[in-house]
Amino acid sequence: MRFLHCGPYRLPLQRPLVMGIVNLTPDSFSGDGLRGDVERAIAHAQAQREAGADLLDIGAESSRPGAMPTPEAEELRRLLPVLEEITTWGLPISVDTTKPAVMRAALAAGATIINDITAMRQPEALTAVAESDCAVCLMHMQGEPGTMQRAPAYDDVVGEIRAFLAAAVNRCRQAGVGDERLLLDPGFGFGKSLEHNVTLLRHLAELAVDDLPLLAGLSRKSMLGELTGRPVGERLPASVAAAVLAADKGAQILRVHDVAATRDGLAIWAAIEQGD
Repeated sequence: MRFLHCGPYRLPLQRPLVMGIVNLTPDSFSGDGLRGDVERAIAHAQAQREAGADLLDIGAESSRPGAMPTPEAEELRRLLPVLEEITTWGLPISVDTTKPAVMRAALAAGATIINDITAMRQPEALTAVAESDCAVCLMHMQGEPGTMQRAPAYDDVVGEIRAFLAAAVNRCRQAGVGDERLLLDPGFGFGKSLEHNVTLLRHLAELAVDDLPLLAGLSRKSMLGELTGRPVGERLPASVAAAVLAADKGAQILRVHDVAATRDGLAIWAAIEQGD
């Protein structure tokens, strides 16, 4: 059986795992930003846990298209009070950040996964995770959040993103981060057009460099709105369908807003496709 090693946890990967989103930003694209409200954020995290989340992903800096950087002090102010509570609950906690200092603070507070949309391109970030035993999620993004959706372009979107992820994996290996701690994310919606996103989902399994596990984050994203014509608040059915398709294409972790509905969709898929 394969596992993802993240601190004291060993996450079995024989079935897709559901990662519940806890968003502490004031300007989330999906409308779920908790604006640094500690009590509401903890309550939301608890609801995600009770809905069946296998792990949680907490973020305090927006990475939506057009987002501006959040000062380090503000990111920590939003993050740490929530993190210090939820890391006592006995399930893996991922922190979505690009800042080495925030990574170090999050790990010291008990986080066990670092989810980096810049794929550990900063040497200081690599040092921060290499000195720990956390897992690391390496995501592909073309450009920066503020400008990434203006004119994304690729000659071979699958080949280029696979090569990017392979280079990120090699950086981590050279820094001493073992494969059992690595997770790959193609970055749906991060510098990609609708055509790029659809192509990546269709060929998702091809992005698993050296058979490393894949994370897919499709929940409520604009590609689903483009395909269905639905505004962000009406994308639950499309989000569940996309999560099930991602699982069918090989994703081991699904990052979602709607945990219970996603688990229901996966239960039907598993019963039919896997006899489980």
